[in-house]
Amino acid sequence: MSLLSGIIASTGFSRRSFAGRDLLFAVAPAFLSIGGGLLLGGLLVTLLGVSPLVFYGELARGTLGSAFGWGQVLFRATPLIFTGLSVAFAFQARLFNIGGEGQMLLGGLVLAAVGAWSGLPGAPFGIVLALAAAALAGGIWGAIPGVLKAKTGAHEVIVTILLNFVAFALVNWLLTQGLALPETVRTAEIQEGARLTRLADWLPLFRGSPVNSGLFLAAGAALLLQLWLQFSPHGLSLQLLGEGAGAARYAGAPVGGLTILAMSGAGALAGLGGASFVLGFKHYFEEGFTGGAGFLGIAVALLARNRPVWVIPSALFFGALNYGGFVVNRLVPRELLDVLQAVILLLFILFDRRFARSRA
Repeated sequence: MSLLSGIIASTGFSRRSFAGRDLLFAVAPAFLSIGGGLLLGGLLVTLLGVSPLVFYGELARGTLGSAFGWGQVLFRATPLIFTGLSVAFAFQARLFNIGGEGQMLLGGLVLAAVGAWSGLPGAPFGIVLALAAAALAGGIWGAIPGVLKAKTGAHEVIVTILLNFVAFALVNWLLTQGLALPETVRTAEIQEGARLTRLADWLPLFRGSPVNSGLFLAAGAALLLQLWLQFSPHGLSLQLLGEGAGAARYAGAPVGGLTILAMSGAGALAGLGGASFVLGFKHYFEEGFTGGAGFLGIAVALLARNRPVWVIPSALFFGALNYGGFVVNRLVPRELLDVLQAVILLLFILFDRRFARSRA
C-alpha cells in the first residue's frame, strides 16, 4: 500500500493538490468562456433585433429575480448534478460515459415501478428502496461497457452510445408490456411512502415550483463523492488508473476491477438522475422526462473540470440557461440558449488548452 500511496502522490493526486493547487489555472478558463459566451450571445441577439440589455435583463429577472425562478433553476439543475457526477466519476479513470441518457431513463422507470409497488412500506424506507433500485439498474447498465472494456478492450464511448438506443427500445417495450397505463406513455403514480418532499412544503416562497428534496440528495452525492475520491484508497486508485494503466498495474491496482467500478458507479449516479422528477414532481414515469439531461451532463462535468463539488455550480449555471430558454422565448427563439451553451463549451475548450500550454 505504501508503493501505491507514493505513486498516487507523484501523479499529483495528493489531498492538498486535489483541493485547490493552481486554482487560477483551474477556474480561469470557465470564467473566461462564460464571459466570452455571454458577449457573443449579446451579438447574436443584436442581429435578431433585440437589445442585449433587454435580453439579459429578462433572462436574469426570469431565472434569478424571483423565488419561483430560483425554484425552476434548482429543479432543472438537480438531474444535471447527477448526470454531471456520472461523467466526472468515470473520467477519474479516463473513461467517457456517454450513456447517461439511457442509464437515467432505466433508473427513472425502475423508480416508478418500485415506487408504485402495492406492498411498498412507508417513508423513509420506501424512498430508500426506490433509490437503491434505480442506482442498481443504472449501475448494471453502466457495468456492461465496463466489463466489455476490461475483458475485450471495447471502447466505452461506442458501447455507451449504442446502449442508449438499446435502453430506449427496452423501456418502450416494458411500457407496452403493462408498465404503462392504458392508452398512455406513463406509469401509475407512486405510493405516498416513496415521494420526495417539495420545498414549497417547507418554504412557501417556492409555492408553484417543482423543486424538491432531490436537490439535497444530489448535492449530498457530490460532497460524498468528492470526499471518497480524495480520501479513500479506492478513490485514489481510480484516479491513478486515470494517469495510465501501466502505472496502476505497477502499483498493484486491479485495472479491470477499477474499470468496471468506474463505469458501474457512473451508471448508478445517472440512474439516480430521475429521482427529482419521478419521486418529487410528477410521481410517475413518462417518456421523454430526461429532456437530454444525460447528454447535458457531459457539458456540466466538462465545465466543472470533472471535480464533484464543482459540478454543483456548473449544474446551476446550465440549469439557469435551460430554464432561461423559456423565459426569453417571447424575445428570441429559445434554441438560442442551446447555441449559447455550445459556444461557451467551445470557448472553454480553447481557453483550457491555452492555459494548459501556459502551465507547460
